[in-house]
Amino acid sequence: MSLAGPILNGSGTFDAIAARRAFGDAVLERFPFHAYVSKTITLAPRQGNPPPRLWEAPAGLINSIGLPNRGLAGFLEHDLPRLAGLPVPLGVSVMGFSPDQVAELTSALDRRDEVKLIELNVSCPNVETGLIMGADPAEVSRLLARVRPLTCKPLVVKLTPNATSPAAVGSAAESAGADALSLVNTLKGMALDPRSGRPWLGAGAGGVSGPAIRALALEQVHAVAASVSCPVIGMGGVASGRDAADLLAAGATCVAVGTESFRDPAAGTRIAAELAVILRSERGEPGPPHPN
Repeated sequence: MSLAGPILNGSGTFDAIAARRAFGDAVLERFPFHAYVSKTITLAPRQGNPPPRLWEAPAGLINSIGLPNRGLAGFLEHDLPRLAGLPVPLGVSVMGFSPDQVAELTSALDRRDEVKLIELNVSCPNVETGLIMGADPAEVSRLLARVRPLTCKPLVVKLTPNATSPAAVGSAAESAGADALSLVNTLKGMALDPRSGRPWLGAGAGGVSGPAIRALALEQVHAVAASVSCPVIGMGGVASGRDAADLLAAGATCVAVGTESFRDPAAGTRIAAELAVILRSERGEPGPPHPN
């Protein structure tokens, strides 16, 4: 795949369909990313977790959304036609509770020309083994062995930071056929209701994202990128061009923006512009001329 720039969205953090309803064609004219990754879809429709689903932490968010989606059939009928009109390459994120479920999702998306890449969200337990697929190198290898022969589209494995060795999982994914890796996903966390002292989120706990996890993301991207030769998409607390440049320096090829888009829907555009200035400076190139 050839992209016009290195900035993507983190899956599930920018609803392009809702954004177009709110802002009209301006979203297409000034789309904030160089590639777009859909929210994760599953075979069957999901309602997601009970509310409340979000908690604003001092340096980010804790979310417990629970992957609500229309399911594969609903996505293909309702969402894909709308996402296909975006002005950038489209990736679709998928999750299953067994390699066979992921294989069915992969096969269906392989037949759709609108889909340019498939992201495998491996943060769920394999119902056959009880193990979190993305936390165990053998589970990741087993999953890729099942789905790699089903598509020639690029497969991106989204790694979980909640693993003993993300680098080992990344190496296993690359050896089994992954074309790229993305990390980090959210970390486990919880928040308490200040009045009752009970968990605030409806599901009890959720995933921490935003600047609070930036340093951890930088370390894990560095460790994984040093262990593989395939491209790495770095994410975790990216709120500025400097944050993006740091992930590139740590070994990432592209950078994904997530939580910052909740505060600023156009954050991707701003971060890309700031990053371009930093990279030109590091190469010793002059900036663009100032208008008169």
